Amino acid sequence: MTFTAVDHIATPVLDIAYKHAGDPEGIPVVLLHGFPYDVRAYDKVAAALVARGGYSVYAPYLRGFGKTRFLSETNMRSGQQGAIGQDLLDFIDALGLDRPIVGGYDWGGRAACIVAALWPARVRGLVTVDGYNVQNIAHSGEPSKPEWEATYWYQYYFQSERGRRGLERNREELCELLWRTWSPTWTKASAEFPASAPSLHNPDFVEVVIHSYRHRYNLVEGDPRYQAIEERLAFGTEISVPTVVLESGADGIGGAGFDASGDRELFTGRFEYRKVDGVGHNLPQEAPEAFADAVHLLGSAADEG
Repeated sequence: MTFTAVDHIATPVLDIAYKHAGDPEGIPVVLLHGFPYDVRAYDKVAAALVARGGYSVYAPYLRGFGKTRFLSETNMRSGQQGAIGQDLLDFIDALGLDRPIVGGYDWGGRAACIVAALWPARVRGLVTVDGYNVQNIAHSGEPSKPEWEATYWYQYYFQSERGRRGLERNREELCELLWRTWSPTWTKASAEFPASAPSLHNPDFVEVVIHSYRHRYNLVEGDPRYQAIEERLAFGTEISVPTVVLESGADGIGGAGFDASGDRELFTGRFEYRKVDGVGHNLPQEAPEAFADAVHLLGSAADEG
């Protein structure tokens, strides 16, 4: 195993569980998983970066996942984008990381994009899967193409009490289904899922997930603690840090015609777009070398600078 055993760091709201790999004096890299995944998505990415040398890789469990816990019973179990963005910034602060490269996909890509957009001086580069991941909540009521909408069924399911109970009672069956359908070309999805399944049994998992999918459609209130962040994000903040956008060529979410390169105008700094053909939603676990190459591109540029 490249990653160490789980360690913990306290932030203002959370006790964040995380894993580390590599040279503590190397370029810091923070890798963030999505829903319904966990840090195992980055096992081979971390191994590839450690093999290259010069990287200090951190992979935190997001709020509601793994052994990450809220410090207070009274804290709202929010899954809104402002919360996960602040969690990442708090994690960077708590560990004293000096301008890490941040990278992620799904929820993790959203957190990375938010920190890169709002606090660009705090990071040296961004790797984001499927482009600009910040939600446009004000326009969340606008429909997408019908074939895209069909793949978002789980989001609409979670708006109902039936969906909340379904996630509570059938979390492994439901999430394993998402793993398979979101990565239709990945033959190892069912075999790899059990290693990450325990992270879905966090006591706050269901509440955080349900709040996330209801808040993004502006159907529930957010945590006032993150309101200022949400207001800043509502203006479509551009990202100025050096960025590599990776696009999954066989993602089971969305449909034909999606093109992450269309977000180009939202990235105002150094920018590179790479499409990874034949790979589904869980890109770092399906194509770890492609993800590690993107991180290394930014790390090499940092060394040159």
